[in-house]
Amino acid sequence: MASDESRVTSSPSLAVILPASNEGALIGACLKALLASDWPGALPAPEVIVVANGCRDDTAARARALEDDFASRGWSLRVIERAEGGKLAALNAGDAEARAGSRVYLDADVTVSRPLLSQIHAALSRPGARYASGRLRITAHGWAARAYARSWRQVPFMTGGVPGCGVFAVNAEGRARWQEFPDIISDDTFVRLSFTPAERVSVAAHYEWPIAEGLAALVRVRRRQDAGVAQVGALYPRLLGNDDKLPLSMSGKLRMALRDPIGFAVYSGVALLVRLTPQGRPEWSRGR
Repeated sequence: MASDESRVTSSPSLAVILPASNEGALIGACLKALLASDWPGALPAPEVIVVANGCRDDTAARARALEDDFASRGWSLRVIERAEGGKLAALNAGDAEARAGSRVYLDADVTVSRPLLSQIHAALSRPGARYASGRLRITAHGWAARAYARSWRQVPFMTGGVPGCGVFAVNAEGRARWQEFPDIISDDTFVRLSFTPAERVSVAAHYEWPIAEGLAALVRVRRRQDAGVAQVGALYPRLLGNDDKLPLSMSGKLRMALRDPIGFAVYSGVALLVRLTPQGRPEWSRGR
């Protein structure tokens, strides 16, 4: 078995790029979940790159506090600080530092399960360009968020696709399909649609992803999501040919409404408010 020292200095088999802006309250739990991952000893250890961008809190310090824990397992943890904000610029900064060809792009509010990284690595090792993510578990606390999530979990895109919300990964051949991340709203939509449905893989392992809390925050985030999808379609119309998102049929809506009237009312109400209320410049908000 390779020693810890040789595993740190050998070329990593996977890079985890984690943009984080004012995520001091969450970055520790996210990194500890990564470090608890089941990882085959025969494989070179992953590298984890935290890009603290535009932070006004202790995100970078909290991440650096775990460097020794990562090193004791033979994993590499690097923290990059950027004065400028912006998630896309942070992703590009992480890409510029990464040595591994396969990349996992991870949001700081996500908690990965122990088998997720190794299963993603296996999926990305298949021949050809590949995109991969895990099984999404939406976490919610307030009544509105829980009600919205109950219906959102049932839409065809969530049940039959590979959404990649909060976690998506590509191998080296797939990453070669674009150069730097463009300055757009929805990086996950852009990357997902850069791959055909046959090139996308959903692994069995799950991860937890929190939804926005409160009706106002749900509307803001849903508006941003819709604007992001529309922007990708306008700027990169050729990518729309890879979209396999099925619409929610009338019969599907009826079943959802009968099964969970409150959940469907909240889900539909948020969508209606997004259409009816004025849209300014989309602002990022998780509604915490």
